Amino acid sequence: MAGSVNPDRSEWDVVVVGGGPAGQTAALYATRFSGLDAVVVESERVGGDCHFWACIPSKAMLSPVHQLSAGQDVAGVKELVTDRHLDVPSVLRRRDAANDHLDDGDQVAGMLRAGVDVLRGRGGLSGERTVVVRDADGRERTITARHAVVLATGSLPRIPPVPGLREARPWFSRDATNIHEVPDRVLVLGGGPVACEAVTWLRAFGARNITVVERSPRLLARAEPFVGDALLAGFRGAGVDVRLEQRVERVERAEVNDAGPGLIHGGPIMVRLDGGDVLTVDEVLVAAGRVSAGVDLGLQTVGLAAGEFLSTDRHMAVKDVPGQWLYAVGDVGGPALMTHMGKYQARVAGEVIAARAAGRPLDTEPFNRHTDAVRPGRVPQVIFTDPEVAMVGLTEQAAREQGFDVEVVESDFGDVDGAFLAQDTYHGRAKLVVDARADVIIGATFMGIGMAEMLHAATAAVVAATPIPTLWHAVPSFPTVSEVWLRLLEALDEARQRQLVAA
Repeated sequence: MAGSVNPDRSEWDVVVVGGGPAGQTAALYATRFSGLDAVVVESERVGGDCHFWACIPSKAMLSPVHQLSAGQDVAGVKELVTDRHLDVPSVLRRRDAANDHLDDGDQVAGMLRAGVDVLRGRGGLSGERTVVVRDADGRERTITARHAVVLATGSLPRIPPVPGLREARPWFSRDATNIHEVPDRVLVLGGGPVACEAVTWLRAFGARNITVVERSPRLLARAEPFVGDALLAGFRGAGVDVRLEQRVERVERAEVNDAGPGLIHGGPIMVRLDGGDVLTVDEVLVAAGRVSAGVDLGLQTVGLAAGEFLSTDRHMAVKDVPGQWLYAVGDVGGPALMTHMGKYQARVAGEVIAARAAGRPLDTEPFNRHTDAVRPGRVPQVIFTDPEVAMVGLTEQAAREQGFDVEVVESDFGDVDGAFLAQDTYHGRAKLVVDARADVIIGATFMGIGMAEMLHAATAAVVAATPIPTLWHAVPSFPTVSEVWLRLLEALDEARQRQLVAA
């Protein structure tokens, strides 16, 4: 049965607050084959940040960057494109098509076809199983859930407490992914995934003067050190001014306007750094992390602290709330703020809600469908820089800090036949982190062209704790870049053999 928009009713089996990918998935999994009904409450666009302001538009812009870069290093192609630049208007038209020109009609229609209702408005808790929805005109209505409320409201950009920064109306990630005007001079505040991806397309789009200010000693500080070192060399080689271990002390902008997302928000900006340098730029992009979007969720009405990432159990039920009726999925619960993890958590939550409503027991084995088995130490992530960074599990440092008996093995892609067939001068590196006691991989990092598609094999190995001897029988096809797996296993075996001889 099809759902409806703003239905005239006040009770559902499941109420989902937040209509992004995690919220949509929770509603769909809770209702399919269960006989339950659900409503998704959304104040902006059904589809959320991922579809309109994050993953989809950013990858739509980065893909042409990767395609051109790859072609510039393949004989027979590079002769045609070496001196070519992106057709930026065409790239932006592609971006706009990918995110449906910011129209959520198709997303809403998909929910309705699945029988899930949609309520337009901002939702917040007002008590047990009770949600108040405020529409754009300020009108309020109260709705209740017979079985469960799912919070899926995502996260918001963190604004560092820099004097003058907020008043200058800087860019945030939504401006960068919905860019319409390329600043000639731009300062990027932060050195994480959002910052590094934005630098990649800003440089390709023709921004001539890019400065990155990052307070840590490396770009992508949570990745393996070789990743940050390689990105730093690549950025600086392309003329990007990267300032590590520095902070912005003050921002001043005399002329500020409301030009809108992706347009320059006023006149020149003066930026004072802690080392004393003063920079003048056309725009500042703040990419300094995320905070929970739980400030206005009414968490205090059920005994929770407002504004913090919510803590959940392995079934995605919010801890410290009795009755197992409140769930949190996606960014609002942290700590892995990525769409694929939010959707994974939502699948768990949705099926748990349906099982509990039917009185079915939840299995206790470690990999059943009702258990959140992918903990932070098993999370996959891709940063779509040029080249790409793909990683899953623990870094070497994190593994040692957690007390694992660590073995490490690394390989350059220059030793792989398939790599030099993919590009004339393929640059990249791979690293595995191994738990020597259990003899399984607990972390993997790949950096190079096309590494996003390399990651899932590593994710499966890490999550399933596949023994190293078993991986010897997972034969990589020749000649492909994935043959690096064989090189890594050979290097690990050689290291172990040398240890045996030395003993």
